[in-house]
Amino acid sequence: MKQSAVAKFLKQQVIMIYMAKDGSVTKRRIQIDRITETSVTGYCYLRKQQRTFRLDQILAMQPQTTSWRISS
Repeated sequence: MKQSAVAKFLKQQVIMIYMAKDGSVTKRRIQIDRITETSVTGYCYLRKQQRTFRLDQILAMQPQTTSWRISS
């Protein structure tokens, strides 16, 4: 994924499809803190810690949307 495509998500929560070095694919929810030419750094809710992800291994990204349901 290109840096310019990710830049609009800075300081936001996103859902990301990511391919690891071993070829496994995971769906992650992250809060993006920093974007460089080659990576994205942010809090990963799956691993519960700050992580760095390579841009060339991000397959897809979309903003996290929250929907609230009020039950009676």
